[in-house]
Amino acid sequence: MSLESVTSTIEEEEIEFVRFEFSDFYGISRCKIIPARHFVDKASNGIGIPICHLTCSIDCVDFQTETMGDGDAIWFPDFNTFRILPWYRKTASILLEPKYYKGELLSCYPRYIARRQLERLEKLGVSLLAAHEHEFHVVDQKTQKPLTSDMSLRSTVRTYTDPNLLDQLMTNLYKVGIDVENCETETGHGQMEITYKPAFGIQAADNAHVFKTSVKEIAQQHGYIASFMSKPSADHIGSSAHLCHSLWDKDGKNNLLYDVNAPNKLSELGGYWMAGILKHSPAITMLMAPTVNCYKRYGKQSYVSSAPNWGIDKRYCLLRLKINGAKGTYVEDRSSGGGSNPYLTLAAIVAAGIDGIEKKMPLQKEETENPFTNSNPTQNGLPCTLPEAIEAFKADDVIMGAFGDEFFKIFNSLKAYEIRAVKSAPASAKDDFERDNFQWDQEMFFKYL
Repeated sequence: MSLESVTSTIEEEEIEFVRFEFSDFYGISRCKIIPARHFVDKASNGIGIPICHLTCSIDCVDFQTETMGDGDAIWFPDFNTFRILPWYRKTASILLEPKYYKGELLSCYPRYIARRQLERLEKLGVSLLAAHEHEFHVVDQKTQKPLTSDMSLRSTVRTYTDPNLLDQLMTNLYKVGIDVENCETETGHGQMEITYKPAFGIQAADNAHVFKTSVKEIAQQHGYIASFMSKPSADHIGSSAHLCHSLWDKDGKNNLLYDVNAPNKLSELGGYWMAGILKHSPAITMLMAPTVNCYKRYGKQSYVSSAPNWGIDKRYCLLRLKINGAKGTYVEDRSSGGGSNPYLTLAAIVAAGIDGIEKKMPLQKEETENPFTNSNPTQNGLPCTLPEAIEAFKADDVIMGAFGDEFFKIFNSLKAYEIRAVKSAPASAKDDFERDNFQWDQEMFFKYL
C-alpha cells in the first residue's frame, strides 16, 4: 500500500481516528491516536514519540534514560500494515518504525532487527514462511476468575463457555488480516489457543503483534483480561508461542526443507538450518524466554525442552520437525514462551539458521528418548534462569553480532531492573527454582503481556 491508497481507504470508510502503533522491547503495543484529518501530515513528516519507551520497564516505573536519552525519535508508518479495527468505532491502526535518532537509523528497534535478518536470508535465495502459535489465559477483569475452571482439553462445551467472546475473536481477527485456522481450549484454567495461516517475511511477526493486541482488546470489551504471560500460576500449565516456519525459494513456490529422496525427507539445507538453531539455542534462550517469569514454564512434563534437540513429530523436543510433503513440511520451534516478543523470536531463529546454512553445520542425531525423565534441567544444555540466558547471549559472537551492541545494552538494562525487582520482593516471591509464589509475577506481567 501507499500513502495515497491508505488515504483513499480512510476517506471511503469514513475513518475518524488512526492509531499510530508500535511494539516496545517486551512486545507490548503502545500508541498515539491521531484524528484522521491529520493523517497525511503525520504519516509524511513523522510523529515524535519519546525514545525512552524502548528503555522503560513493563510497568513504566524504571526509565533507563541514561541508555538512550529521553528525547524523541521520529516514527513513520509502514503503509502495508494499515488495518481497520472493527471492534472500535471508525478507527484504524498502522504500525510505526523509528527512522531517526540523533540523525541515524534506530538499528536496535526489534522490527528493524527482524527485517535485517530476513534481508540476509533473502540474499541466500531463501524466504521464510512463518506463524506463531499462541496460547493465552482469559480471566474476569474484576474477580480474576478464569474463563474455565477445569482441564478438559478441547471439550466442545468448555470451548463455548462464552460464545460471544468466541464469535468476536473468530470473526474480527479475520477482518484485521489474521486468517484463523483453529481455535481450541488448552488444559490450563481459562487457557485458549488460536492458530492462523502463516505469512512470508516481516508480515509473520506483524501478524503476531496484531493478533496479541487484538485478542487483548476484544477480551477487554467482554470484561476479561487475556494474558500471554508465560506462566501465570504454579498450578496450571504455561503458555507458549511456538514459531512454526518453513524455508522457500524467493518466489515462494518451492519448499526448501523438503527432499523426497532424503531418508527422512529433510533436505540438506533444512539440516543446516536446524543445526544452526540448535547450535545457538543457549544464546537465543534470552529472546525466547525474555522475562524472569518465563523460566517457571520449564520443568518435567511441561513439553518445554531444556535441551538443544530435535525430533520428527516429537513434542518434547526443542525443534519438532513435521514432514507433510512438499507443501506442508515445516519446523516448529517450541522454545518461545507466550511472554516473548515475536519480532525478536523471529529474528533469533533466522540469525541462528543462517549461520547453520553458511557454515554447513551437520545436524545432530534425532532425539529418541524423552528428555523430561532428566530431573535436573541445569544439566541439559540450555539456561534455566534469566541471568544464565543473558550470559549465554553475551558469549555468542554470532547472535550478538546479528542483534548489535546497542540492542543488548537496552535489553540488558531492562532485565537488570526485573532481576533487581525480584530480589527486592518478599523471599517467597523470588525467582528460585522452587517456583512456589507468583504474586510478584502476576502484578508485573499478567495485565499487559
